[in-house]
Amino acid sequence: MQFDDILTRSPLMEAVLRSAHLIAQTDASVLITGESGTGKELVARAMHATSPRCKQAFITVNCAALPETLAESLLFGHRKGAFTGADSQHLGLIGAAEGGTLFLDEIGELPLTLQAKLLRFLESGEILPLGETQPKRLNVRVFAATHRDLYALAQTGAFRQDLFYRLNIIPVELPALRERKEDIELLGKHFLTQFAAQHKLPVASLAKEARQHLLRHAWKGNVRELRNLCERLSILLAGRDIGLTNLPLEIRSAAPQFSAAPFSLPETGINLEDLERDLLNQALERTQNNKTHAARLLGISRDALNYRLKKQAV
Repeated sequence: MQFDDILTRSPLMEAVLRSAHLIAQTDASVLITGESGTGKELVARAMHATSPRCKQAFITVNCAALPETLAESLLFGHRKGAFTGADSQHLGLIGAAEGGTLFLDEIGELPLTLQAKLLRFLESGEILPLGETQPKRLNVRVFAATHRDLYALAQTGAFRQDLFYRLNIIPVELPALRERKEDIELLGKHFLTQFAAQHKLPVASLAKEARQHLLRHAWKGNVRELRNLCERLSILLAGRDIGLTNLPLEIRSAAPQFSAAPFSLPETGINLEDLERDLLNQALERTQNNKTHAARLLGISRDALNYRLKKQAV
């Protein structure tokens, strides 16, 4: 996976990918955030592939899927006889990433006890496998990813504050699909072509009214939701022109984005640039210039906020 493999024509997403490409050349730990389905692992793999560690291992760990009783052993390893059932020495997933990159997906689900051990590794480069008396030094770069608000979790004690600040040195925040509408048609066409080839079927295409409806869809599942929809359509409507009535009921009947609070355009019209600038200023004032909280108030990512602030010169 390279950055060129990530399809986008969104200026916002392009800016994020440019930053990620620069960060990849360093050896710093990275926190990749974004809603579920935005492509955090794809970006992590692209960063590894363009980093000086590209020839070494890229080890992925889903923290949410780690069995609680075995999590420490699986991550940090153990020596033979360290506990009942430890019949042989186990290197551990961190050890398996020696010289390369460790990708900790859903880092917000990591138990607090292991968060302390991970922090020690990030600060010292050393781990202590179960049953060992001497720490082991490793050369591993760490990428972490989450769809949760780690800052808020850290404030409540559900996530270690010191680990949050250690990981958040260089954040990469991926925009939701609804923030990169330019990519919906591009990705839809790509997925329809991809799945037609995969299933050896003629390629389906989206008619104008279907494309327009997809642009208004909220995409709570982001790119993953669009990908799954396209696989379904490519199989059921192979070689056909997909109209609005061909879209699944859950897509057609879903409330359009932001329909819960519609904005009524005044008869005299508005100045959209002035309105956006005013909303940005209000959000920053209300949050005492905390960009993370201001972005949350506006329903956009921090990167989207920075993009709009730069555009408006706020």
